[in-house]
Amino acid sequence: MTTPGPQSYSGIYLSKTDTDLPDRFSNDFAKYSNFRELAGGGNGVLIACNDNNLGRKVVIKKLAPEHRQDARARRRLLREARVTAQLTHPNTVPVHEIGLTDEGDLYFTMKKIEGEDLFRILSKIARSERKANEANPLDELLGILLQASNALSYAHSRGVIHRDIKPENILVGMFGDVFLMDWGVAKVWGMPNEGSEDEIPRTDLHDRLTSPGKRPGTPLYMSPEQVRDKVVDERSDIFSMGVVLYETLALKEPFRGANINETFANILDYDPPPPSSVAKHWAVPKALDEICAKAMQKNPRDRYQMMREMIRDINRFRAEAIAAPPE
Repeated sequence: MTTPGPQSYSGIYLSKTDTDLPDRFSNDFAKYSNFRELAGGGNGVLIACNDNNLGRKVVIKKLAPEHRQDARARRRLLREARVTAQLTHPNTVPVHEIGLTDEGDLYFTMKKIEGEDLFRILSKIARSERKANEANPLDELLGILLQASNALSYAHSRGVIHRDIKPENILVGMFGDVFLMDWGVAKVWGMPNEGSEDEIPRTDLHDRLTSPGKRPGTPLYMSPEQVRDKVVDERSDIFSMGVVLYETLALKEPFRGANINETFANILDYDPPPPSSVAKHWAVPKALDEICAKAMQKNPRDRYQMMREMIRDINRFRAEAIAAPPE
């Protein structure tokens, strides 16, 4: 066993825990250094950097250069920062600060998470890069979804609808911690209804589905209410989480069409086969088929009415699976 060096122990650098402030202490943007751009999304740019005051790594989110003067994009970024900051839950990312760069760009900083998103994990399983018989992977994946669902249930209790639930927005840390990310298009009760200038134009959704080199993310997980441009509530997020559960079980999106119009038509009118009939990597129990089907009902009145009801049924299935004697 190797002994930690004099400057670090378990990844903590002792030189960065001195009680003296840095020579160039600042409460402004100057306290950040060593910028490294990460993969962004939508109108935003993610940048990893050092917070020299506290000696830690953080992530900065700000607008892409082409959107920095866009008033609506600035409002969305500010809303995302404030919504995320107020959702103080173990499965949401802590926000540290909001401010302006030296060039006057709006930004906020948050905890840097080392890990990968659920879409990458499912892709690896589909490509058999990760053995399907390792450590009960199906139960492990259900555990990931439960943590994200708990964050969603908490947000709903605070009057926040996420509106962009998808595997890419579920981040799994190196130690099993799970975070529900990207609250940039969240709706808070009291905000204007769909159709106002604050909402996502359908042309934006079309671009996100058809842009070369980009995975058609958002439309694949939209609820029928979103497709019809109706007012949404927490049951829309429940539908989207049901779609994510289906994809997790079947490693296949239930409503994917050849184009955006076919995808929307499938969401409105097509009932996909149960995941157990299409899954190839593992046997999917009928109980999970039923949970998927209930979450993805076309009429919101026929779905789970609250996220915690879907969480209860998944937990009940896991408990019964553990208690059941091996075949």
